Amino acid sequence: MEEDYVGINREAWNKKTELHYDSAFYDNSSFINGRSSLNEIELKLLGDVAGKSVLHLQCHFGQDTISLARMGANATGVDLSDKSIEKARALAGLTHTQVEFICCNVYDLPQHLNKQFDIVFASYGTIGWLPDMERWAQLVKRFVKPGGQFVFVEFHPVVWMFDDAFSQIKYRYFNTGPIKETAEGTYAEKGAPIKQDYVGWNHSLGEVLGSLMLAGFNISCFEEYDYSPYNCFAGMVEVSEGKYQIQSHGNKLPLVYALIGSIDLK
Repeated sequence: MEEDYVGINREAWNKKTELHYDSAFYDNSSFINGRSSLNEIELKLLGDVAGKSVLHLQCHFGQDTISLARMGANATGVDLSDKSIEKARALAGLTHTQVEFICCNVYDLPQHLNKQFDIVFASYGTIGWLPDMERWAQLVKRFVKPGGQFVFVEFHPVVWMFDDAFSQIKYRYFNTGPIKETAEGTYAEKGAPIKQDYVGWNHSLGEVLGSLMLAGFNISCFEEYDYSPYNCFAGMVEVSEGKYQIQSHGNKLPLVYALIGSIDLK
């Protein structure tokens, strides 16, 4: 099953990458000219990264990784999609930024990288592509130095209970196995003429937090937000600058959560 989902999702993200790279959503023109792709939520949690080593998991084509490097971090990005990593390396060149990029399934990262980092970072739409949170949490721990941190920002699992139009509950909150579907367009180009199969999983807050604590993380910060910094779901409206909600549900839904997990010095 693992090879099946990895291959299916790699192909899906390879298809998306070309569209995303040139999209208004990612706005590479302003990014190349100096705009940071990082949002207020994660910037607050990351703090001053200058001089720190940062591992960015599931980095797509590297905007956030490069933004971290521009802030003075020694940044490494990892992604499943070979097309994404190809674009990430090109973007690093265009921005004259020193960043290392690795192409692999995130669970296979120990076969490609043998070091630890001050900060491991992952954000927005990452864990839904992974089947096993306990394995994921152990992997994250493998790459965090003693005394280091895991900074994680993700869309709230309540979001993934709804159908694409946010008109009804379609999925269970709790993980009961893979969800196999075919999607048209992408969150960055909703009308894009592409269709891709994908395999995903819904992971509850309890599953995520429990897996991190089981791996040995101390959760020192946990926050939930009633907005998304991205206009990436159907029917969103901008309620204030850079903050979007689902118009039909107003501020009733949690859309994002964020946490810091720390590993004690030994």
